[in-house]
Amino acid sequence: MHQAGDLEKISVEEEGGRIATGGVGEGWMVKPTVLVDMPLDPKQVCEEIFGPVVVIHPFDTEKEVVELANGTPYGLDAQLFTENLHRAHGVSARLNVGTVWVNCVFIRELRAPFGGVGASGIGREGGNFSREFFTEPQAVIMQIDPA
Repeated sequence: MHQAGDLEKISVEEEGGRIATGGVGEGWMVKPTVLVDMPLDPKQVCEEIFGPVVVIHPFDTEKEVVELANGTPYGLDAQLFTENLHRAHGVSARLNVGTVWVNCVFIRELRAPFGGVGASGIGREGGNFSREFFTEPQAVIMQIDPA
């Protein structure tokens, strides 16, 4: 008989990858998890995972890493770590995501727009964008004087 953690390990291993650290905890808890050696097409790589899970892929060039990052229908955010400011601007501009964090993770400026692109959502919240994000226009049409 398998437990939830065993089934998750089997699924990742069946896809060709491995859990470097973390995995399923007790109950519904997921430990901070690092997946490595994954091919590019399983759901753990292709779907948007909201949890403490990261898939690590090695790359050789900026072009390759941008293609990997943009090779998904999702585009909520990206984190980029570099000492080269020119590289940070160049790679950020080529990523199809709503937010790029450079040398930091999840620092929010509440006046800046926040939201994803593609299948990661519509619209932006934050700053002047909030009004449009949290409201929907409505048309009301009335005939006052029946003809």
